[in-house]
Amino acid sequence: MSGTAYLDYNSGAPLRPAVAAAIAECWAEAGNPSSIHGPGRAARKRLETARAQVAALVGADPHGLIFTSGGTEADALILAGSGARRLIVSAIEHPAIAEPAERAGAAFIPVGADGLIDLAALDRLLGEDTRPALVSVMLANNETGVIQPVAEAARLAHAHGARLHCDAAQAAGRTPLSLTALGADFLTLSAHKMGGPPGIGALVLADPTFPLAPFLLGGGQESRRRAGTENLPGIVGFGACATLVGDDLSDPTTTLRLSAMRDRLERAALTRLPQAIAVGAASPRLSNTTCLALPGLPGRTQVMALDLAGVAVSAGPACASGRQEVSRVLTAMGLEPEIAGSAIRISLGWASREEDIDRFLAAWTDLARRKGFTISQAEAA
Repeated sequence: MSGTAYLDYNSGAPLRPAVAAAIAECWAEAGNPSSIHGPGRAARKRLETARAQVAALVGADPHGLIFTSGGTEADALILAGSGARRLIVSAIEHPAIAEPAERAGAAFIPVGADGLIDLAALDRLLGEDTRPALVSVMLANNETGVIQPVAEAARLAHAHGARLHCDAAQAAGRTPLSLTALGADFLTLSAHKMGGPPGIGALVLADPTFPLAPFLLGGGQESRRRAGTENLPGIVGFGACATLVGDDLSDPTTTLRLSAMRDRLERAALTRLPQAIAVGAASPRLSNTTCLALPGLPGRTQVMALDLAGVAVSAGPACASGRQEVSRVLTAMGLEPEIAGSAIRISLGWASREEDIDRFLAAWTDLARRKGFTISQAEAA
């Protein structure tokens, strides 16, 4: 990341130094958490300490937390193991939910131009079929940062005898989370979005006794809900990161710092190029995320040009890298293809600096000027 203005935290945050230290300490110790000898018991203690740390971040019972290889596996685990007979998901879900939902013939909850799910439509979909349903609504969208009314969706789901899953991978570490306040039955988390290591995530069960059907068999790990030797260094790093971000969130200046940087970026960008659009700006959003569309300049072109200028942003989710299609999320919001195809996402995080914002604005303005856009002189300097 050296020499680059890294503004792609929603794809993956840089590893926090204290997390790296915790992982290094774990690497130095031998022991399988399933072994009953001394090193094994020490490894088990590290595992369960981390489980409690991650559970505390969302106010959950540690016995209901299942470690997985990441957010995608956690999503897959609940989709396959909930026992639901039908599936209802929002139209703006991450591909980890959206793609298997499409294959399963799920019903999709529409969203408005504001990026928020239509709760009345969810109520209608729940009432159309009495079979046990699983509803999946992400807490914060990975492309726009728009925060969804998950608690209201959970109340509707429960009123119809359904259960609700919430993918909180983007929200965790960026906004305070309470499993109880959300009313979710299941919650997905991912470490690398908030400065933890990649390759480790968790599915949290509000009811630790819920009879989740595992799809990885062959061992008794994770209370027989996810077989395979646990990724102990990743889990220890996840736990350390959860404690750090919990401390950050207890200090309101952390969120205020990011929102001030994000707002400054948006004000300057829209002043320099009034034809640009900040997607979802009128809705509640994560403090770290902005989605800027510049009609007439494809998002991928912007991403590549900014990369050459030493600025890292993205166009759509990182898992869709290499694809050419227009954002499914922005299309669901009703944006025309020219607008949706011109969007980029800028996302901030724990190590973001004011100079990163300045570097982005200079490079983005220069690119627009070279492509023939007229730059407002009020912010051209």
